Amino acid sequence: MKDLKLIIFDLDGTLVDAYQAIISSFNYTMSKLKVRQQSNSAIRRAVGCGDENLLKPFINEKDLKKALTIYRRHHKKALLKDSRLFSGAKKLLSQLKEKGYKLAVASNRPTRFSWILIRHLGLKKYLDYVLCADRLKQGKPNPEIMNKILRRFSLKPENALYVGDMVVDAQAGRRSKIKTVIVTTGSNTRPEIEKEGPFFIIPKIAQLLKLL
Repeated sequence: MKDLKLIIFDLDGTLVDAYQAIISSFNYTMSKLKVRQQSNSAIRRAVGCGDENLLKPFINEKDLKKALTIYRRHHKKALLKDSRLFSGAKKLLSQLKEKGYKLAVASNRPTRFSWILIRHLGLKKYLDYVLCADRLKQGKPNPEIMNKILRRFSLKPENALYVGDMVVDAQAGRRSKIKTVIVTTGSNTRPEIEKEGPFFIIPKIAQLLKLL
């Protein structure tokens, strides 16, 4: 990867474990709407395409706006209580920064909540750019988010590496022609990820440096 200048990271499931915060806010919302709560595994499987798409399959369409208001009000507090970095994530970002790579985040999580995580977990100083799906017409797996980040740095796909944790990440990387590494700390199984043909699959984010 001699031409590598930029590393783009997904946030949830890749650098940050916020699943407990998501589960807590999800089931709080369901209880307020008097809708049946879901198992942790069912909620995890629904994560990855933003909070609106997380809630939509489980409620009546007419209740979506109210559900989002309840979810987001609860979630801004839940993130501060129930989110953490995956082991080795901060050290990895520090080492990559020292090596001169530009570092960016491409997340389907809304901007406001991505920044709550980034500031709370001390990631801001490592990141050169953060772009979230609510600032675009379409989120991942659409390649728009990747293409816009490349344009921001005036780089080509071969100058970048994308690191995510889900099928949608592998698809977004492939569609933008960016080599993609998938970490198996998200909610998709390894066989599901393998079907998408990413450049590499690793079990822990801390192992990324060895690939470079």
